[in-house]
Amino acid sequence: MKVSTKAVVLALCILGLGAAPGSSGAWAQEVFTIADLKVDATAETAAAARETALAAGERRALRRLFERLALKTDYGRLPRLDRGQISDLVKSFEVEEEKTSRGRYLATLKFRFKPKAVRRLLRDYDIRFAETLSKPVLVLPIYEMAGALALWDDPNPWRDAFSRLEKRDSLVPLVVPLGDILDIADIGAEQAVRGDDARLSAIAKRYGAADTLVALASYSTVPSRNLPRVRVNVSRFGAVGQGRTFVERFTAAPDEEIEALLLRAARSVTIRVEENWKLDNHLRFDREGLLTVVVPITRLEDWLEVKKRLARVAFIRRSDLVYLSRDEARAELRYIGDEEQLTLALAQNDLVLSRGAISWVLEFGVAERSGAAPPPPVIP
Repeated sequence: MKVSTKAVVLALCILGLGAAPGSSGAWAQEVFTIADLKVDATAETAAAARETALAAGERRALRRLFERLALKTDYGRLPRLDRGQISDLVKSFEVEEEKTSRGRYLATLKFRFKPKAVRRLLRDYDIRFAETLSKPVLVLPIYEMAGALALWDDPNPWRDAFSRLEKRDSLVPLVVPLGDILDIADIGAEQAVRGDDARLSAIAKRYGAADTLVALASYSTVPSRNLPRVRVNVSRFGAVGQGRTFVERFTAAPDEEIEALLLRAARSVTIRVEENWKLDNHLRFDREGLLTVVVPITRLEDWLEVKKRLARVAFIRRSDLVYLSRDEARAELRYIGDEEQLTLALAQNDLVLSRGAISWVLEFGVAERSGAAPPPPVIP
């Protein structure tokens, strides 16, 4: 049974199925939340120390948020704001832990910033930024020394380096595998290096990851100075970055141990992956598009779920339901950027956008179409 236009309009009014502005609600707020921020301040009184700590915490939290969203090349142009301007950007804050003593205040804080206000500020300063959360990316750190490859074997100082990396406020959550018996059964070092798609997909799926990074670090020495050096070759496999490869080289400083060198290299690789993601997904407000999509459904709840996911996509400015029947919905998506960026952002929310025979089709990911529950989203 098909529904008339008037009936659809009435249904929209009753059920709230109409326009859905992008990047709204709890999902967007999590992107603009900075947690686990530790402060420690001293002053003449505990109250004064608390005030000093909160002011410093706000400033540091905003800087961490800017660095999460903005490209590293733009860090030098990030706005420098006074206390009042920063406070105007804060939606709320929580004190997760605190200790006070005479003249000292220690706490762990969480700040939530106002998404619209932060976006407007970055646009005013002409700062490129992204806010699309990537699905987790699995890292397979393979260490090559004297021609031997190590992935799960011990020692593997390259895998240890990734395990020791500090937690980052990143749009790209990186996952380091445990190295247990299931991992060993899934894939070996040689299979990972040659890009065995089936085995890479198997281990990525088990960790709820969309893509896999095969990071091969080859150890050697600089003959003239006898200093350690590593050549890192990183290849990405999966839905997003299939075939993308980059190479970096690192030479130890005179007093730098190999563990410190590898940690520095792992940190650099992580930043490179984050920057590539932000480049691919930075919001382009100078481009706007309108796309009509067909959404296959079997029940009303399917459309409600699609609508909820569309609201998480930063590129979508507005989505309007224009037609509804028992087996499909049609919606108009007003978006910024290009179709490739939109497709990539939708995929992070398990929505597949493709060209059909007549029109664009938007549907759930393969796992959900087959009845399997998708992994929960990861918030850095």
